[in-house]
Amino acid sequence: MQKSTFICLLLLATTGLGHKTLAQDQAAPSQPMAHEAAPAEHFYHLAFVAEDVNAEGKVMNSRGFSTTVSTNEHGTMSIRSGSKVPIATGTTSNGKELSALVNTQFQYIDVGADFDIRDVHEVSSQLAFDLTAALSSVAEATDPNLHEPVIRQNKWQAEVLIPIGKQTVVFSSDSVDSKGSTRVLVTATAIQ
Repeated sequence: MQKSTFICLLLLATTGLGHKTLAQDQAAPSQPMAHEAAPAEHFYHLAFVAEDVNAEGKVMNSRGFSTTVSTNEHGTMSIRSGSKVPIATGTTSNGKELSALVNTQFQYIDVGADFDIRDVHEVSSQLAFDLTAALSSVAEATDPNLHEPVIRQNKWQAEVLIPIGKQTVVFSSDSVDSKGSTRVLVTATAIQ
């Protein structure tokens, strides 16, 4: 019984039924796949300004950073700028005499600005991107007996949407050690 079922199936596959399906497949016109046009690539100059503002609202320190970005780039554009600040972590001496040699050990801490820009794209007449930034600086000592530097740090990550051609505040933070604040402004300018 199994042999006869197998033979019937084999006959059906090799007769007109199988050929009809193949003929239908060959007769069906091949339809071209609709391809969406890739969005046009645009380049922008991004200018970042980091400002330290005092309690009266006056800008006390300003630092500028810039880069060029593309709307078709899927990688990360980065800006790194800074210095290494030495911090004494200990001392050793080769003896108890007055002329003993004292050796001071230091640890170096990075201070400066880091910006990472990802997923740049246009939204109407504005520019959107994912921004991660870290700002650090040496704060003024408030205690005259304190000889070690105080490092001020700000770090944030956000999706930002800014108008093209207009300077926009994308971050602002009050200082924890003074009545001042830190803010970052960004201007996006189209490159023709």
